[in-house]
Amino acid sequence: MPRARRKSLAVAALGLVGLVGGLALAQPPWGRGPFRQRQSPLDGIPADRAGVPDWKVDERFKDDVFTFARVQYSSHSGMGRRGRGWGGPGWDTDWPDSDLNFSYRLQQLTSLKVNPNPVIVRLTEDRLFDYPFIYIIEPGGLVFSDEEVAALRRYLLNGGFLMVDDFWGEYDYQNLYRELKRVFPDREPEELDISHPVFQMVYRLKERPQVPSIHTWQYTGETWEDHGPGSREVHYRGISDDKGRLMALICHNTDLGDGWEREGENAEYFHEFSEKKSYPMGINIVTYAMTH
Repeated sequence: MPRARRKSLAVAALGLVGLVGGLALAQPPWGRGPFRQRQSPLDGIPADRAGVPDWKVDERFKDDVFTFARVQYSSHSGMGRRGRGWGGPGWDTDWPDSDLNFSYRLQQLTSLKVNPNPVIVRLTEDRLFDYPFIYIIEPGGLVFSDEEVAALRRYLLNGGFLMVDDFWGEYDYQNLYRELKRVFPDREPEELDISHPVFQMVYRLKERPQVPSIHTWQYTGETWEDHGPGSREVHYRGISDDKGRLMALICHNTDLGDGWEREGENAEYFHEFSEKKSYPMGINIVTYAMTH
């Protein structure tokens, strides 16, 4: 169960607080670039790791490392802001660069011991409970089966943590809202103020970060993406358990994952969004998940 697994990870995570101050990173020499061919995520991590450095995990503690776990889900046909070919899955957006880069930066910047190889998991797999943190991206077309609803409820109530990222506008939010209400009919997502611990765990953020895709920022200069009504204002909403522990963090009208994925492609985007917003917020989220 996630609660048990988190105990050993939390010992390392506690060393995060106060360990790193203001983030000052060197832009990496790697990056996707416009012409790199992308393989199916179900084929596993690419051999070249998208250029991201590898590292060894101590065999004695291989079961006590943080692993970035991305959820593979099903989509409504024709739903979601990008459509992915009208009904194609959005769950693999930004993979593998986002997952690899974030894992690398966690290993580099914190005292957490991190698995260099992120994983893809379905909610109905038994191994879901091996991962205290799971990540869902682009849920505008997401639809849970009844089995997934039950599995996610059990996972979260037993100490697991869900981060939802990269979706814009009221249409996409309402789709996610409907699916999460199936998981927790009696719980309502609540808007989180900047004073919430998730914004203050390691990096003491002064605003709730909004990160646009690199393409939106390059073409428009805006920090928000226009995907219909309700797209402009950033929201961080949470669902908590009966003891007040945040079980799910919904990052709406922001794309933290693009700040992780695209950090090697544009120096200005890297310093403005990856360095100042995406990584500090991501590290805060993981720290919260591992210590609460």
